[in-house]
Amino acid sequence: MSNEKKSVSTICRSVEFGLRVIGVWPGTSCAILRRVCYLLSMAVFQTFQYQYLIIHFSESNIFLLMDVLSATLVYTLLFIKLIIIVFNVRLLDDIVAHVNEDWKKRDVSDEYVMNRMAYVSRWFSNLIISSHAISVLLYAAGTLLRHKSSNQTDARELLLKMELPFKIESTSVYFTILVTQFVHQVSAASILSVINCLLLSLVLHVCGQIDVMREKLCKITRSNIKQDENKSIAKMLIIRHQKIISFSNNIETLFSNIALVQFVSNTLVLCSLGFVIVTSIGVPGGLPMLVKSVFFYILVNVEAFVYCFLGEYLSTKSKTIGDAAYEALWYDLNPVQNRDILFIIVRSQKYLSLTIGKVANLSLKQFTNIVKASASYMSVLHAMY
Repeated sequence: MSNEKKSVSTICRSVEFGLRVIGVWPGTSCAILRRVCYLLSMAVFQTFQYQYLIIHFSESNIFLLMDVLSATLVYTLLFIKLIIIVFNVRLLDDIVAHVNEDWKKRDVSDEYVMNRMAYVSRWFSNLIISSHAISVLLYAAGTLLRHKSSNQTDARELLLKMELPFKIESTSVYFTILVTQFVHQVSAASILSVINCLLLSLVLHVCGQIDVMREKLCKITRSNIKQDENKSIAKMLIIRHQKIISFSNNIETLFSNIALVQFVSNTLVLCSLGFVIVTSIGVPGGLPMLVKSVFFYILVNVEAFVYCFLGEYLSTKSKTIGDAAYEALWYDLNPVQNRDILFIIVRSQKYLSLTIGKVANLSLKQFTNIVKASASYMSVLHAMY
């Protein structure tokens, strides 16, 4: 039974495996080598992608430019996310250690809430990772269908537009490059989804701890327990509340700059993909581009929504701590115990939040701003095109 307890965590195995691959999970062997290798591979791909953009930027085919820009920006987003996490790897170690400590110290009354959050985290994490893999398959299928439907038989279409330092003259070299790009795309999409799932898991863990604290606040005087026990419970809840605040601040420190990059990147990517989709509708040969872009567009929207929803959910949950403390039978306690409850109420008025680079809070309102901004930019591009 103890072995089963230790194996449970809010962070699912697929997320842990992805973080081990890039060498940022605590206790990973050859961690530095893994980080360097993956960052170098990303840097090489980014170099070839931006070379292609710079060389073809002056061309009048804005349709092709937007298509290439959307894929390049997603890679850039992942590259910056990895750099931020690598520079904050010790903070990530502390966060994971905090999660493990909460699971080890849980009591019987905490089991249901924490297991429920762990189930939700595992379910959504696997769904997000699977959807990113499907997106890569559809993106590759759309690219190959577009190449097959075109009349340029001598042109060799790549899954990712790159300016390679050599010419592709043989079929074997072309096939090798296609396979390499596909594997790297699957890897990049998986790691990108793993980072998003990490934030999802951590926020759900915090919210689970908030629910546990609320339950303990509701039970603080409902049974006829002794006053000295009430006093110790109140102090224990203050300590638990402080741990929740500290844990939430660590998540905010780790993901604040990531959210800022996400906000800017998603706006530009949605603009580019929206333009590609709108211009592909009703055009001969537009079906491959729709296959390639529609699910990608939906996925980027969902990614932005997840970040904004998690910020909103955390803020809303943190406000309920003060409500639960006020609804407890505090009037049956003595003045010293009431003071402890008052501390919790006052502190909960400053609710927890996730920010976009310390500039604005992540919320559903920010998601609407992303969609409106990207739609505005897309309409301008469409009018110019």
